[in-house]
Amino acid sequence: MEKKKQKKNEIWKLYKVEGGTLSRANRTCPKCGDGTFLAEHGDRLTCGHCGYTEFKGKSK
Repeated sequence: MEKKKQKKNEIWKLYKVEGGTLSRANRTCPKCGDGTFLAEHGDRLTCGHCGYTEFKGKSK
């Protein structure tokens, strides 16, 4: 049985540099605070640390 290769953290994808300022690309978790980002799925945003979930609204 083969071991799964662990994916390395790509922290540089979570931030954007615009001019001389640094901004966050994803939203942060309202429960955990700064430094914990919400993962974007097809229909929701979730926090991997505490399990907080926000569902995206349906557009009519």
